[in-house]
Order: sequence, then structure tokens, then C-alpha cells
Amino acid sequence: MRIAVQEDPFDLGAESEAFARNCAGMGAVVTFTGIVRDLDGALTAMEIEHYAGMTERAITGIAEKAMARWGLGDVLVIHRHGRLKPGERIMMVATAARHRKDAFEAAEYLMDYLKSRAPFWKKEITARGAGWVAAREEDEAALNRW
Repeated sequence: MRIAVQEDPFDLGAESEAFARNCAGMGAVVTFTGIVRDLDGALTAMEIEHYAGMTERAITGIAEKAMARWGLGDVLVIHRHGRLKPGERIMMVATAARHRKDAFEAAEYLMDYLKSRAPFWKKEITARGAGWVAAREEDEAALNRW
């Protein structure tokens, strides 16, 4: 298991290849990459803040629960912080399991919990000003299925 909270961009291809290379005996590897989106064309940047140590511990706990629940062979979570522009990669989740259903479900679980429970604070910056991103009801509701 590897958890990385970093400011620097990551190489999706290199990370995926390295993760898959270390998954002998697994029948499935699932990856997901989150991108900073700009729904209305007004976003200049998103600033993501976190508390070092606390964030890594929270993500590790989420990943450990996924590993136990689905019997995963490995998990990778990369989440960026700092100032990101629309179109930049914000995070990556990779799961490895003996069967694809477990790999997919575990990846969805991780994404849902990272979205709602990982301690990150996001501020959207536009030409009109800046504002903190509030928690969304649909993100909280997504946790109910787990």
C-alpha cells in the first residue's frame, strides 16, 4: 500500500505501470484519475489545503478498510495539494484484487470516502473571486451504499 499526498504532478502512465508490475497473482487492476473540472468556464484555479500527517493517516485508514473488506493485494492513493488549474490531475486511486468486481468496488469505495472523509479543504478561484467548496449532499449520500 502506498499513500502519497503531494504538491507535484504525477505521471499517470508510470504510476499505473509500476503499480501493476507489483501485483503478481492478482487478476484485476483498476485505476481512477480525478481531474480538476471547470463546469462553467470560470474557474482559474483550485487551491487544496491539508494538514500533513493528519491527511495521510486518514487516507491510510480508509485504504486499510478497503484492503480488508475486499481482500486486495495492493492499493495506491495519490492526492495532490496546492494550486491546480482546470484539466490537471488532482488524484489517482489504484486497486489490485484477484477478481475484477472486488477491484472495481474497492476503487469506488476509496473514491467515495476520499471525496467525503479525507481532510482536504478546496477553494475555487475565479475572476469573480474565491470561495471554499462546500460538502455536497450527493457525496455524503454515496457513502450510504457502503
